[in-house]
Amino acid sequence: MEIFKIAGIQFRATEDLRRNIEKGKELLALAHKEGVKVVSFAELFHLPWFPHTREADPAPLSETIPGPIVEEFSPLAKKMDAVVVLPILEVERGRVKNGDSNKSGGRYYNAAAVIDADGKYLGKYRKVHIPQLPLWFEKDYFTPGGGKGSKDPFPVFQTKYLKLGVQICWDNFFPEGSRALGLKGSELIVAPTAAAMKTHERWEKVISANAITNGLFAMRVNRTGSETAQDFYGESFCVDPNGEMIGEPSGMNDGVSIFEINLKMIKEVREMWPFFKDRRPELYGQRSCPSLKLGIKKKFGAKL
Repeated sequence: MEIFKIAGIQFRATEDLRRNIEKGKELLALAHKEGVKVVSFAELFHLPWFPHTREADPAPLSETIPGPIVEEFSPLAKKMDAVVVLPILEVERGRVKNGDSNKSGGRYYNAAAVIDADGKYLGKYRKVHIPQLPLWFEKDYFTPGGGKGSKDPFPVFQTKYLKLGVQICWDNFFPEGSRALGLKGSELIVAPTAAAMKTHERWEKVISANAITNGLFAMRVNRTGSETAQDFYGESFCVDPNGEMIGEPSGMNDGVSIFEINLKMIKEVREMWPFFKDRRPELYGQRSCPSLKLGIKKKFGAKL
């Protein structure tokens, strides 16, 4: 199957986690009626955006991956015959060292679980690049993915329909992650986000650029709705390997944004624009691309 529908599900998350999960399942059922074959939710989809403050307790919001939510959504994915990406707060217990715990013990990751169309859990991606900004105090809670013991910081999942990678929110502004996924054969990058403050144009530009330079599809799925401290604006969208928008961004309402993709386009675009072939990886090491210390002042009590 080369031509099929993919979708992003966006809705306002409340303090009632059970209600949020049920809302997600309702919208997933709508996607099923439309014949969608790959679907993703937004960043930390069933949780209120707790990193707006530095005083939250992530423990009651977290779970293991795989865990209860994966188990709940796996039969739905099988019924739909669709791939489902679930961005949630993962806790890893029993491996805390040197003050690496956050608030209540355990190591927390801003993560996404991937379930294949047969209902089987394929694996997870852990957000690598963690921001620390007002209302996005994520370093206070999340351990970066790709740390010691990580087998693959940028996994590509072979699903029934295509090869899929994930870049969560801030990750998308670091082209190395998208390039790693492209080089490993990803045909679609799913980008769950939690963006507010009228930043849509910037997101559209960077995700389009990542799609162009890697010759793949990219779907951004954003949170929406007014919460305690932020107004998330939705505007989920999908771009093709030429960086062109497929349809129009979704707007701010709760709902399912559906996009039709044709995988044949990837080969055509990569042959016309052979960026991978002309790479010079022997020049990209630490000597020519060192880690830069920019002298950025510490703000908000965080290490930048």
